[in-house]
This record gives sequence, C-alpha cells and structure tokens, in this order.
Amino acid sequence: MTKMFTYVTLLMAFFGGIKAVGQDNGFIYGIVTTIDDNTYEGAMRWGKEEIFWTDFFNASKEENDNLDYLSRDEREELEDRRGSSWTNSKSWGWGDDKSDFLHQFVCQFGEIKSIKPTSRQGVKLTIQSGLVFDLDGQGYNDINTEVRVYSDELGTIKLDWDRIALIEFMDTPRKLKAKWGEPLYGEVETSEGTFKGFVQWDHDERISTDKLDGDSEDGDMSIEFGNIKSIKKYGSSRSLVVLNSGRKLELRGSNDVNDENRGIIVTVEGLGRVDVPWDEFEMVTFTEAPGSGPSYKSFATQDKLSGKVIFGNDDSAEGLLTYDLDESYQFEVLQGMLDDVELLIPFRNIAEIQPRNYNNSTVVLKNGEKYVLSESQDVTDKNQGVLVGDGNNYRYFPFGNVERIEFK
Repeated sequence: MTKMFTYVTLLMAFFGGIKAVGQDNGFIYGIVTTIDDNTYEGAMRWGKEEIFWTDFFNASKEENDNLDYLSRDEREELEDRRGSSWTNSKSWGWGDDKSDFLHQFVCQFGEIKSIKPTSRQGVKLTIQSGLVFDLDGQGYNDINTEVRVYSDELGTIKLDWDRIALIEFMDTPRKLKAKWGEPLYGEVETSEGTFKGFVQWDHDERISTDKLDGDSEDGDMSIEFGNIKSIKKYGSSRSLVVLNSGRKLELRGSNDVNDENRGIIVTVEGLGRVDVPWDEFEMVTFTEAPGSGPSYKSFATQDKLSGKVIFGNDDSAEGLLTYDLDESYQFEVLQGMLDDVELLIPFRNIAEIQPRNYNNSTVVLKNGEKYVLSESQDVTDKNQGVLVGDGNNYRYFPFGNVERIEFK
C-alpha cells in the first residue's frame, strides 16, 4: 500500500465521519419577523414539540379544487358512497363551493419555505418549490401556537403567535452555537416489530435535555433523556429505566412511564413516521444518533405524483396522479394502521399501493419493505378515488376499480 493511498484513505474516512455524525443540519432553522419588524434568527421549536426538519406540520386545506375534474354523476356517486357513516359529512353544494371533501394537510417541516399568519387560525404556507397553500389550523396545534427561537445572541425567545408576521425557513448551519440538545435515537421494540430511528417520547420529548418524569420508591425524579440507556414497559403502571451508568430505576406515577403515555414516535429513514401506542410498546434502547437527520436542502425538490394505475380488466392509465382526490405531490403523506400502530408515509417513499379488500391495502416502499395497512381513508374503501391526467385534463377512477398503483 502506497503512502499516498493511505493518506487519501484516511482523509476519506475522516471527512466521511464528519458528514455522518455530529452535524446539526437536521434542526429546524430560520428567521421570524414580528409585526413590529423585529427579526429573530436561529434554531426553532414549535411549542414544546417539533424541532427537526423531518417533524410533521399539520393543518386543514380550505378547499378542494380537484372536485372540478368530476362530472355531476361522479360527484353524486361519491356523495352517495360516502353516506352517513363518513366523519365530518357535509351536504353537497352544487355551486362553486369547494369546501366539501376537505382533507388534512400534512408535510414535513423541511418542505416549507415560509409561513405567513393570515388570521388566528389561518396561514399562507409556501413550500420550497413556490406552491402556496391556504390552510386552517382549527383542531390542530401547529397554527396559533408559541414558536421558540434559540438565538446565538439572545438565548431562547418565546414568540406568541399574534406577534408573528412571517416565518422564513433556511439552511441550518452545519454546527449550531446555540441549540436545544442532541437528538434522541434508538431502537423501539413493539408488538409489530422493531423500528430504528429518531425517537419522540410521549409525543413530546425528543432531545437529550428533555426530561423523563416519574416517582421512585425514594421520591420524585426528573431525568434528562441524555442520561438514559433504555426504558422498558413494566406492566401498565410503571417502567424499568436503565441509565448510562448502569443504575436501574423502577418509575411510576406520570404519563412518561405508565399507560397514560400518548405514544412513542419513531422517524424511520425510507419509511416515515411510526406512532406506537403504549399498549403496543415494549422497550426502547437509545444509541448515538448518526447526525441530526436530513438537511433542509434535501427537501428542495417537490415533484408531482406520477405513475400508472392498473385496473382489474388489464386496462391501465398513466400520467400525473392525484390520490384520494387530494394528494398530488410526493411530499404529501399516506396514513394507515399497522394493526394499532399508525404509519405516516411520504409518497416519495412509496413504490406501489395494492388494494386488498374494503379495509386493507398493501403499501410497497421504494426500499422494498411491505406493509399491509388498514382503517384510514387512504387505504380503505373510503378512499375518494384517483385522478390521472397530464396537468390540464384528468380522468377520474373510483378506488374500488383500482387493482394496483405504481408510482414513479
């Protein structure tokens, strides 16, 4: 082995390590401008929750323009099929009212370019490609909430929603001088298998400085997650907590360690968000995170959905797709239940969807993994159908006629 080869190899290993571990590019970062034109730049946290680009922003769309592509007969059939069993049912207005058949808007924070409040519960949200959505936050906590900015100069600033004029997102510095802590990362063992990725505990705690609360036989405890090696469910009312030092604690008395826990979320590369309820949770083992997650730049492309829809009679249609009469972009999200575990999967991760019966569909990921999902509108007979077209003209197909959808 030559000295030059050895030198180059060492450099590649060194810089490869820097790229994989210890970078802060995965934290949400940007500038908040207030109604008085004051600006605050730094890492952001939405309330006490979202902190990474892979975290999800939730709201409701204010209208559904896709209804324009349906004939009157198709609309009536869709309305009849929805029937009284559908939630949030509204009477059909046969005018220009596009507020019926509304859907939840979900995307990862990394997709967003800016958020401009327009009312107490309304925003104009612009994604990185420039597409603008008018959204309503009623029923969701990502609008009309406190936004925290961690500034190098000022420390933590807690900004009330009614003080915010504009939020603009941008690339996060590779190393932040001021940040909330280190990401929680590890393996979560469940009744449906083991999921490895970034961890949110009790839908809330997700960094090393967040704390696990519980009562021990000697008194109340509040332990930073950075000091915890593992947490194992111990019946319905307590947990066995093992610290990095090897100390073992049996804790009870708080929703961090008993069946009042709201669930453990795992963000898994190539899959999406896995939400594990306490009943299905078994154990989490924390390990060092391989960095802080995808950077803002990695979300820069937001292509439209496209692919082929195959029908039972061997017929097919190919082109741009609108799934469930709603999702038209790869950054939008499919939701389904893996028994009692909820999966939220960005369409960019999906290779194929195969309806199995009225309540189940097989979802094949681009990495080859398969999940049979149920219960949600996206994967059952409540799905409102698929549009296939060229961007100007679309054909509508009821979901019941679909044998398979192959995404490009």
